[in-house]
Amino acid sequence: MKRVLFLVAFIATFSSMAASGINDEYDVNEASVNPSVSTSNYSFPSAVAASLYSNGPLVNSAGTGAGGLDESVLQGNLGMTTLGSGHQVSAGNRIADDFTITGADWNITNITFYAYQTGETASTITAVNLRIWDGVPGAAGSNIVFGDDTTNIMTSTVNSNILRVTEATTGTATNRQIAASDVAVNITLSAGTYWLDWQSDGSGASGPWAPPITITGQTTTGNARQFTTTSGVWTDLTDGGTTTPQGLPFIIQGTSAVVLAPPTPVPALNWIGLAFLLLMLSFVSRKLLIKQ
Repeated sequence: MKRVLFLVAFIATFSSMAASGINDEYDVNEASVNPSVSTSNYSFPSAVAASLYSNGPLVNSAGTGAGGLDESVLQGNLGMTTLGSGHQVSAGNRIADDFTITGADWNITNITFYAYQTGETASTITAVNLRIWDGVPGAAGSNIVFGDDTTNIMTSTVNSNILRVTEATTGTATNRQIAASDVAVNITLSAGTYWLDWQSDGSGASGPWAPPITITGQTTTGNARQFTTTSGVWTDLTDGGTTTPQGLPFIIQGTSAVVLAPPTPVPALNWIGLAFLLLMLSFVSRKLLIKQ
């Protein structure tokens, strides 16, 4: 009787393994069951486009502005004096800042930039051009991997409901209403450090000006760069009062891939061999039952 129970248990276990093999065959992808397909690392793209990267905060005083709007407050108490940096098409000025991709590739669909024109009450940004470099803009060995310095790739612009103000005008000033402008990119980039180099145009009389990353209590916020036609070269973007390096806010949207280890390949089942084995086990079981 013990032999019979052992054989029954063995058959049940083997049948369970076979059924599991059937499910695994259709579990993830063909690589798990087809030895002719590579089983090296593979990627699952994100199902929904989302924010891949934010280069830093712009708001340092939420809800304190006129009408309850958020504010980006220039910290004069720390000696800072620069409200925004020039990157006007009309003047030939440009600004740049970097970001780093680690791990899986990024499929960048669009990027949001921030700018204002003093005295305007709505977004008056009319154009944004962009270049992406694989190194510091203008430096030896750096190459442009996307865009140019003339094509307008802006797809939309709206009032961000963020006000750029001084400490003396917080809660009252509305003359520097920051616009959020999206540009279409559609490029896939692999791991590495890249630089965005952009320029804006607008219908207002002043600027456009780019507000810096603003963090309460901090005068150094990044490592952005600026090109001016007066200097003819790229230099560090610094605050006029503290001369400390500044960063520029931007948001990158798109999709990324999560690299996963492949599943353990499941060998194809030999159903003929399995059927023969089960037949033999059934035959042996009957013999044992007859003898008992």
